[in-house]
Amino acid sequence: MTVTGIITALIVGLIVGALGRLVVPGRQNISIVLTMVVGVIAALLGTVLANAIGIATDTPGVDWGELLVQVLLAAVGVALVAGLSGRGRRSAL
Repeated sequence: MTVTGIITALIVGLIVGALGRLVVPGRQNISIVLTMVVGVIAALLGTVLANAIGIATDTPGVDWGELLVQVLLAAVGVALVAGLSGRGRRSAL
């Protein structure tokens, strides 16, 4: 993988992480850095999954099916990380 490919993957991951965070309802008490890490992982796994199920295509422009899979994985990842990180906290009741 080239440097340009790595930078592109990071940028796509950051966008996917932000979109995943927007999809999850409520407030997530996780840092933006953790959101970015989840986004990068979701972008990579989403690409692999989209290729495996056959919805990723080599077309010019945006591959909407692959992007949808990536955002859904990011939303699940953000929700899981937010849920796990908030598990040890007590409510202020």
